[in-house]
Amino acid sequence: MRRAVSVSLGSSRRDHAVDVEIGGIPVRLERIGTDGDFKKAARLFLELDGKVDALGLGGADLGFRIKGRSYPIRSIRRIVREIRKTPLVDGSGLKGAIESRTAAFLEERLGARLGEKRVLMTSAIDRWEMAGSFAQAGYDCVFGDLMFSMGFPGPVRSLRTAGRLASVILPVITRLPFRWFYPTGHQQEERNPKWGKWFRWARIIAGDCLYILRALPEKLEGRIVVTNTTTPEDVGRFRDAGIKYLITTTPVLQGRTFGTNLMEAGLIAAVGSGRTMSADEIRVEVDRLGWTPEIRELN
Repeated sequence: MRRAVSVSLGSSRRDHAVDVEIGGIPVRLERIGTDGDFKKAARLFLELDGKVDALGLGGADLGFRIKGRSYPIRSIRRIVREIRKTPLVDGSGLKGAIESRTAAFLEERLGARLGEKRVLMTSAIDRWEMAGSFAQAGYDCVFGDLMFSMGFPGPVRSLRTAGRLASVILPVITRLPFRWFYPTGHQQEERNPKWGKWFRWARIIAGDCLYILRALPEKLEGRIVVTNTTTPEDVGRFRDAGIKYLITTTPVLQGRTFGTNLMEAGLIAAVGSGRTMSADEIRVEVDRLGWTPEIRELN
């Protein structure tokens, strides 16, 4: 059996492993959380290098790519700089292949049930393809890059403005410690409901699951959440809040969805090429496997 492992900076409480078939190939998908311990993550990557078929970086991105320009996150790159043998991904390739179709998928599957086309995205910068899909489909968008990652009460109302913001802040924040702008370890379990005005304004709440759950109001009946990397506990919190539909951008495996980094690593392991895949190659495989977002009606 082939093996794909995600080493995550997130909480170890979210660890899980599952044996699946991807295109008829048995693959073991495994997540190992390090509770925000960067040194432990670096050590695990070294121990696994050359011993598994593919590696995923979880709870972080290697960098951002906006409008053709790359912004590597220096503190994260240091964790994986010694990897030499095993292909390593952060899920950005799979995000691009799947999330660029998000709005079209919702229109096709939910139609009139979508209601008003108003979406709150926790961040456009880390899900640029998803943000673009909503903007191009004519949705009224609020991008919460300043609110959710930096705590500033400044909604961004257009993708063009989000792109300009990215060009200003990314050269700065990618040089800062990663935990300054994204929760790691046990910080991911903290709850701080806020930005209720924009949660209530939106019909669709989309983006990073941890960002959504940290700020989610106690009650938000009838809304639609589009996210990923959900555990049964996460699903229960969305149900208790009154969320109507939960859409996850990757398939549900034994009651939960894994991060795109692990799913992309699993795809690489199944293909067996021993290398990372281009965006076009990933799209071909995703279409061949029939991977599409999954809808669950919660209330």
